[in-house]
Amino acid sequence: MTSSTSSSPATTPGAAPADLGDATTQGKTSIAASVVQKIAGIAAREVSGVYSMGSGASRAFGALRERIPGGSATGASNVAGVAVEVGEKQAAVDLDLVVEYGVAIPDLSKAVRRNVIGAVERMTGLEVIEVNISVNDIHLAGEDDDASDADRAPAPTGRVVE
Repeated sequence: MTSSTSSSPATTPGAAPADLGDATTQGKTSIAASVVQKIAGIAAREVSGVYSMGSGASRAFGALRERIPGGSATGASNVAGVAVEVGEKQAAVDLDLVVEYGVAIPDLSKAVRRNVIGAVERMTGLEVIEVNISVNDIHLAGEDDDASDADRAPAPTGRVVE
């Protein structure tokens, strides 16, 4: 974070929310770090060529969590492979990706960065100062035989649930 933020960054879903500084006589808006995590995760998954997110261990835990009744009710599976630091007006995002074989990783990284920055800034009003991407694995088409469908992140539906 740059010196323009005066509070310590929030890195966990239960941490103090970002204060957008738009306090008016009608109220104040704050955004939890978990919201930024979900937005960034969904935006990254929207890019063609991203197979799934998270390290091998986090994907395995996510698959296990999906099999437990109520295990995914917290939305934790939506943020696998996404870590954020949220200050008062800025955010930084770290992503762990598994990419499809044959995809140009530099081009994919640019597209993911552009999509994540656009989504987070548009939806939250926070300035995204960096999006760090770690490519941890490459998915080969024949690997589906020994991996369950729960390992793959669900495709976004575009629906808004109220």
